[in-house]
Amino acid sequence: MDELEFLKKDWKKQGADFPKLSYKEIYKMIHKKSSSIVKWIFIICIAEFLFWGLITIMIPESTFAIYEKFNLNTFLFIAQGLHYLVVFFFIYLFYKNYKTISVVDNTGLLMKNILKTRKTVNYYVYYNITLYILLSIILNIVIFSHPDILIENIMPKNATLDSDKFLGIMIVVQIILLLVMCGIIWAYYRIIYGILLKKLNRNFKELESMEV
Repeated sequence: MDELEFLKKDWKKQGADFPKLSYKEIYKMIHKKSSSIVKWIFIICIAEFLFWGLITIMIPESTFAIYEKFNLNTFLFIAQGLHYLVVFFFIYLFYKNYKTISVVDNTGLLMKNILKTRKTVNYYVYYNITLYILLSIILNIVIFSHPDILIENIMPKNATLDSDKFLGIMIVVQIILLLVMCGIIWAYYRIIYGILLKKLNRNFKELESMEV
């Protein structure tokens, strides 16, 4: 049983032989716990940004040479810049949520900020998944719109398949890859942020029951 739940039951228990925690003491525990969860959400978001930024720096420029043949470098540069701006905005929102939730001093405001944090996390998750899907679709539309360039640069010279079958296989592979990657991304956010949100939701329910 969760420690907070145990203490809450102790607080409500009328016949206990030991001192009961007051409403204010239990509120302080929920407040401290919620603040810690929101801080971890903020830290994880920053860690993700630094991790992917480091990965991008470490990838050799030759890896992106293929995109130059499709005149996609400018598009990718702009998309990356806009993505960084959006991530910075979410980092700011997570920081703001953390600072706000750290100083609230009543149950109503704490519940309101827990709900606000939960919405921000959900928007962040949906944004990342939607961005990956949109970029994948746009890149594939552009690439497959120039089959001659694709075949020249991707299709092995000694391939026994004709160009049409090769393009068909490539399309199927890209669709499967898109589905698999979306599943991995969703699972990651579901596990990492899902665990934190579950704890935050539990705190919200605790506050809600105390208000009754």
